Amino acid sequence: MPSLFDLSTHFFLQLAVLLVVCRLVWPVFRWLGQIRVVAIMGAGFLLGPSVLGALWPAGQQWLFPVAVDTAAGRTTHPSLAILYVVGQLGLVLYMFLVGAGFRTEIFAAHFRVAGVTAAAGLVVPMLLGGAAGLALIRGDGWFADGVATWQAVLFTAAAVAITAFPMLAWMIDECGLAETRVGTMALACAATDDAVAWILLAAVVAGSAGSMDGAVVAGIGTALFVGFMLTAGRRLLRRLGGPAAADPAQPIAPALLVVLVVLLCSAWITDLIGVHAVFGAFVAGLAMPRGPLLDMLRARTEPLVSGLLLPAFFVFAGLNTDLGLLLVHGALLVTAVVLVLSFGGKFGAVTLAARYQGLSWPEAGALGAFANARGLTELVLLTIGLTQGIITPALYTVFAVMAFATTLATTPLYRAFERRAGAGGLRFGADGALGVAVPGPGSADVGRRTGSVAQQEIAGLRTVTPSGEPGIHPVCPDEFDGR
Repeated sequence: MPSLFDLSTHFFLQLAVLLVVCRLVWPVFRWLGQIRVVAIMGAGFLLGPSVLGALWPAGQQWLFPVAVDTAAGRTTHPSLAILYVVGQLGLVLYMFLVGAGFRTEIFAAHFRVAGVTAAAGLVVPMLLGGAAGLALIRGDGWFADGVATWQAVLFTAAAVAITAFPMLAWMIDECGLAETRVGTMALACAATDDAVAWILLAAVVAGSAGSMDGAVVAGIGTALFVGFMLTAGRRLLRRLGGPAAADPAQPIAPALLVVLVVLLCSAWITDLIGVHAVFGAFVAGLAMPRGPLLDMLRARTEPLVSGLLLPAFFVFAGLNTDLGLLLVHGALLVTAVVLVLSFGGKFGAVTLAARYQGLSWPEAGALGAFANARGLTELVLLTIGLTQGIITPALYTVFAVMAFATTLATTPLYRAFERRAGAGGLRFGADGALGVAVPGPGSADVGRRTGSVAQQEIAGLRTVTPSGEPGIHPVCPDEFDGR
């Protein structure tokens, strides 16, 4: 068993290698039209047994050991446990930042549209996923022994219906859509889908333990927790955003302590009731009062979280994915079917529902594209299914490939709809594709085509592009800065 000193020094090396690999693969993913989080996800898979393990098995096993021999037998290597915990911390902190930046007023203005769209994007994929689970449980090698048919159906329904809330939040932020109707509704739909998926998973895990109490606790506990945090909890936390927070001469340590305690306790509570820590962290961010304190926290912590802590999770997920398993048990055919059902079900249901609610085709298509960003949360769900003895490594790999493929398609598909809107001079804003791009200096028809600057500002569209010129809400930043 390695010593504490060995574990810490090895962990530092693991993170250093991960950051270097992320930087090396980023130009390739950028050329493919992707954003940084997809590159980090790809780096995690590259460092796992599927690529590095196939090219250099001894080196990969030394750098990222997953098991160790002890007197009691073979067990999980402590190094793997460290990566898991650090990755979970990164997830929790990042989802808190997402909740802190969530535009509740935009969501409230479009609550009915978001509700119908979220319902369609949940029910249709669940039905398709349940049908896939019903077929897979009748075969061999997909689910662990003793898993009941209803458990297989619910698990695959959740796996197909889920949207990666943290992954989507990253995409929304990097594409400059955090304050638009598209971005806000996409996050709202993802929050709904993920909450239901975690409750379904809780039911499956509870059934494995021989009791359905866990599912009941998850459902009731989630409603009580959200209700408290967004009412009484929000009122109590408003004191953090008072005048003292705006005074740079005042110490912020007590307020910071309160924020961190609320965040960690929220993550602990939702983990305890079976709805995963990331959901609690997001709700804690929603409940926080907006103001200088929260802005300062977001500015100081986001680079560390997204650049150092969160990538550890993708390495952990990559270590559990072995593409060699796709060559047995007809897994390639199963992967193709799962991919078609997952992508088609989500994209089709969300796009048609959004269009039926009155959104334009580009905006509805953009929502459908974002709904397929499954990456991170899908991997969390699969990891729980694998560690709880519900699915086999083969099915884990099938759904992991599906998660990576659908996430890979998200940004290029969104940009295609963005270009379609842009062909008419439109950009996604607070109320959809409303504004017309501001012409360059000296244009004679500025007033006729765009209206006044004040009108654009009221619509929530007017921004300053990286070049310094005024314009409508920008497209993804990496198209400007060459990242």
